[in-house]
Amino acid sequence: MPTVGIDDLKDDDFLLDVRERDEWQAGHAQGALHIPISEFVARYGELTEAAPQDGRVHVICRSGGRSAQVTMYLVQQGVDAVNVDGGMQFWQAAGRPVVTDAGQPGHVL
Repeated sequence: MPTVGIDDLKDDDFLLDVRERDEWQAGHAQGALHIPISEFVARYGELTEAAPQDGRVHVICRSGGRSAQVTMYLVQQGVDAVNVDGGMQFWQAAGRPVVTDAGQPGHVL
């Protein structure tokens, strides 16, 4: 399965966060699309509307397990998707911004 490291992500890369609502509310990457893995199949249309037509979808969760599952599903659907290695834990450790919905500094649960 295709993976990408935090250091390889650019600021304008499309990011899909598949963590649950409480994790998202504690802190997430600014500009990410949030569709929890528990609702993903039902809300798949939201991704197809939001994702760039010819761009790659970077899937992220807390540590990489749930995002790996969603990445495999997306690849099976013909989507150019990659799993973000280490997830939001690596994102935060790399000094990337983590925010709440209100735009305040957040943290990774």
